[in-house]
Amino acid sequence: MAPSNQKKTNTLTIDGLLTSIAKNYPPKTNTADVVRAYEYAKDAHASQVRLTGEPYIKHPLAAAIKLSAMRLEMNVIIAAILHDVPEDTDRTIEDIARAFGSDVAKMVAGVTKLGKVQYHGEDRYVENLRRMFYAMAEDVRTIFIKFADRLHNLETLYVVPEQKRERIAKEALEIYAPIANRLGMGEMRGDLEDTAFANAYPKEYQSVMTLLARTVKQKEKVIEKVIELAQSDVNEYGITIDSIEGRIKRLYSLHKKLQRYNNDISKIYDIIAVRIIVGDVSDCYTVLGLLHKRWRPLAGRIKDYISQPKPNGYQSLHTTVFAGDEAIVEFQIRTQEMHELDEYGVAAHWRYKEGGGKLHSRDLKWMEELVKVQKTIKSKSDFLEHMEEVKLEVFKDRIFVFTPKGGVIDLPENSTPIDFAYAIHTDIGNKCVGSRINDKLVNLDTELQSGDMCEIIINKNRKGPNADWLKFAKTNQARSKIRDATRSTVRIWIDKIASNKNLTKKKS
Repeated sequence: MAPSNQKKTNTLTIDGLLTSIAKNYPPKTNTADVVRAYEYAKDAHASQVRLTGEPYIKHPLAAAIKLSAMRLEMNVIIAAILHDVPEDTDRTIEDIARAFGSDVAKMVAGVTKLGKVQYHGEDRYVENLRRMFYAMAEDVRTIFIKFADRLHNLETLYVVPEQKRERIAKEALEIYAPIANRLGMGEMRGDLEDTAFANAYPKEYQSVMTLLARTVKQKEKVIEKVIELAQSDVNEYGITIDSIEGRIKRLYSLHKKLQRYNNDISKIYDIIAVRIIVGDVSDCYTVLGLLHKRWRPLAGRIKDYISQPKPNGYQSLHTTVFAGDEAIVEFQIRTQEMHELDEYGVAAHWRYKEGGGKLHSRDLKWMEELVKVQKTIKSKSDFLEHMEEVKLEVFKDRIFVFTPKGGVIDLPENSTPIDFAYAIHTDIGNKCVGSRINDKLVNLDTELQSGDMCEIIINKNRKGPNADWLKFAKTNQARSKIRDATRSTVRIWIDKIASNKNLTKKKS
């Protein structure tokens, strides 16, 4: 594995970083502080080498180069260069604050808190989760640096003992990649997953890689012809295409999909998808119409994520068509802005721009909810008890469900009308007696699907929820409200019994 990384290693220099900045940032971008941070970190790490035998400074440079390719603001790049200084050298956070300012120091401190976890087994997993959640809530830029740090560590796992290698790789698959997904960072998620997959499950990785290579070879000519015809139709109509190309499915993503389809690759239609990037939203819908004019679409495979984005912000039009000779091809149609949001997600808000970036309130909402959950979980045992609920909130794919008035509720996949009711208001949940999905009466344990319209039927005289709802409620919000209400009901019942006993004693 080491030789395949040699070429990449040779670019891990300050010149490599400056070349990346020159390529990805506006002309005449000031890099003086980047060079100064490099000299500072190089001096601090001067006596240190990695297990690969290379100077330690190559590691923070790798993280900085990855983040510069994402065009993140300069302070993030500087913090990436410095991110291991307080943990591994005698320089302190205060030293960094004096040299590079409080904003850089804050990010470095955040990464340091995410550093070495002195636990094993489940305790380690729990502590990692807790630290990641807190870091996200405090300053999500810290997580960008941690992702880049972890990605480079994964790329150099060949020098780590096998047992530790597997643990680090599985940690990336179970914690880091799902959080990258929740943040909408498609490229980072894919990089983390595929690099970890190779180390966590090497046999499965080789098997999927061989299968993918064979399938791509079989489909290459079909895809080339489809791209040629699609481009001709769109150009003839007068729409300018910014880019059109085939996109090969990521290895780990294909592995998971194969598991769902009993390893039947013929049932997976997006192994190679054709991605079309055009100028604006109206062009996206026009292109969709042109594709359907030439090729017949598969029923149920047209997805409009532009009018209804995924909860992580993803936007695109998807359609799968019969492209002749029994070929089935998926198209993804989007604007350049949508494409950048798919690649970089929340990080796109911090891409280089005058005045810096800002998160939209909808991007912060789920992080704020996460903080609330964290505050209610006081001890490690409580965290273990609630961990599956917290993971559901953060890691599960999300769905959109409509209210009868057209409002949109964002819920984890597999949620039920009870979760929907409590997401609207606690009183709606507590007084719920039934529900309709798409105007049809259903049981309260029915799983909701993205795009459903759900109506909650309430009884204003109802005293509180049914404790049995805990068997199928999925969200932390619903489960905690049900627990609170049922505990309260039990306390009232006990108090009433005690009161009656006291009254009986007084009479006697």
